[in-house]
Amino acid sequence: MSWFRYWLRDPSWPHQASGPPAAGKRAFLYALPLLLAACGFHLRGEAAFTFETVFVNGGGAPAIAAELRRALTGTGNARLVDDPKNAQVIVDFPFVSDDKEVLSISGSGAVREYLLTKRVQFRVHDANGNDWLPQGEIALRRSYTYSESEVLARNTQEARLLKEMEQDAVQQLVRRLQAAKKPA
Repeated sequence: MSWFRYWLRDPSWPHQASGPPAAGKRAFLYALPLLLAACGFHLRGEAAFTFETVFVNGGGAPAIAAELRRALTGTGNARLVDDPKNAQVIVDFPFVSDDKEVLSISGSGAVREYLLTKRVQFRVHDANGNDWLPQGEIALRRSYTYSESEVLARNTQEARLLKEMEQDAVQQLVRRLQAAKKPA
């Protein structure tokens, strides 16, 4: 990517005699947002929820619940409340699990790769028990290589992957909450 930086600064780099003209650079910079939009890229933006107040019940999954509270505070029009009686919608987490299994082994029987799996089951309902969304599950998987000579680094990598999976699950849940509808 360093060639791109030089190209933007000096049109004659790396060849002094021939380089793209300044108009070509300008056209490229103007076309870049169109290319990004064409591939489906867009900023996350504000979330529009059909409910005004939400209570996040973190009894079964305090880490996911805390992350969801943080995400809802910074996004959208829904306000967090501390009492489920004052909430239009209640989010429960009946089951959350982190699993680790061997993905591949070497010829000598040493572990080469692990597969991490995070499953988050959720339920979105009101105080009367009416479901705003069908009970759902978010399942995420990540694999990583393992080496016995780098145990500390791999343990740190595993912890980082689990945290990223948690954040990804929360972002998916926020997007699903946007589809929640009041029961008829």
